[in-house]
Amino acid sequence: MAALTEVGRGRYAVIGTGSRAQSYVRALCGEHRDVAVLVALLDTNPGRLDYHEELIRGLDTGVDLPARYTDAGDVERMIEERDVRRVVVTTPDHTHADIIARALRAGADVITEKPLTTDADGTRRIVEALNETGRDLVVTFNYRYSPRNSALRELIASGAVGRVTSVSFEWVLDTQHGADYFRRWHRDKPNSGGLLVHKASHHFDLVNWWIDDVPRRVYASGALRFYGARNAAARGLTDRPARGTVDAADHDPFLLDLRRHEDLRRLYLDNEHHDGYLRDLDVFGEGITIEDNLALTVDYEGGPTLSYALNAHSPWEGYRVAVNGTEGRAELEVVERAAVAGRSAAVDPSMVKDGPADGVRESGERLVLQRHWEPARAIPIPEAEGGHGGGDAVLFRALFRGAQEDPLRRAAGVLDGIRAVSVGIAGNASLAGGRAVDIAALDLGHLDDRRGEGA
Repeated sequence: MAALTEVGRGRYAVIGTGSRAQSYVRALCGEHRDVAVLVALLDTNPGRLDYHEELIRGLDTGVDLPARYTDAGDVERMIEERDVRRVVVTTPDHTHADIIARALRAGADVITEKPLTTDADGTRRIVEALNETGRDLVVTFNYRYSPRNSALRELIASGAVGRVTSVSFEWVLDTQHGADYFRRWHRDKPNSGGLLVHKASHHFDLVNWWIDDVPRRVYASGALRFYGARNAAARGLTDRPARGTVDAADHDPFLLDLRRHEDLRRLYLDNEHHDGYLRDLDVFGEGITIEDNLALTVDYEGGPTLSYALNAHSPWEGYRVAVNGTEGRAELEVVERAAVAGRSAAVDPSMVKDGPADGVRESGERLVLQRHWEPARAIPIPEAEGGHGGGDAVLFRALFRGAQEDPLRRAAGVLDGIRAVSVGIAGNASLAGGRAVDIAALDLGHLDDRRGEGA
């Protein structure tokens, strides 16, 4: 990925100006403006472009406002007119394949938010464009850069647990974070690939990277068991408003009142008239086609097996990982949020109890190694600040200033992105067919060379 990591004042464009784009805009126009310049923004909603222009003015760093484009067909014109060298894609997942392929063919390298795409057709289209153009593509797996996850990778790579035989991985999303996937565009599986693709691609990438192996076969089980109209009716939750921006939201912690959240109001509520997108649908409404409880068994080419579970309605948020090997066992436990308060706590950090939960659970992290015939010992984890466990800041430095020598190989290439979504795509096929699915049978495309291996 040489073109994406060369140090210089690169010319960037951001396509998609929703919530996630803010981090990139702040990085490009703030800390990294000496090596990068944001020359264009593209979004079909002009109100969200207005929001990001105001954000840039508020940074007060003296950078010029980028050119703005509002037509989905403007990708090629924008790249040509503004001499864009690198495009950052932060649009809904189902649009990634088309935008990435078009940007590559228009002569730009691409940085895309995970997931790479949502289905096998999307991976094939991206691979075809990469083979045709020879351009570069990076998938931003920021969790790799979190010190706790890097510490586990380093521990496994050191041979402390021996040859890895199995991994157990449980991730729980709480009723602040998890519920949010069921009120926005993610709730429709064709848009997001469901949580197996949109959310869990982070997790599958971590496992692939931790154990340095390639997923081979997937069996999945799961369903919508908590959210949705049918589940609500079974629990007596009837006569609910279609959306959360209503006065009744004061008394219902599952309703998101956009009027109470300044950024969400300005990004979405104030701009509904442009495209009709509703950001605050009821999580117990009709039309939800994704699962909220999922379990997978994944066999790897090198022999290990992954047992994975995801729950999207937990009262706390975090994850537990156990890596078993021929020499012992490593365990990583992370409590990102110990409890969520009531009322309209969804997505509002000020309403979250982020500390001890009656002396039982508190936010924090611990990494433990126990080798055979030895007592357990704690492995130090460096402190981190910022989003995604401290991963965002390190990731942006690597993206915009160039990857440094890294024995942990945290920079993710195209193959990493494909392998991460391959588990979710195969998982969705397994859910539909009720059987194990071999990833090779999905025909996700074949790169002409090994450019996609990452740094």
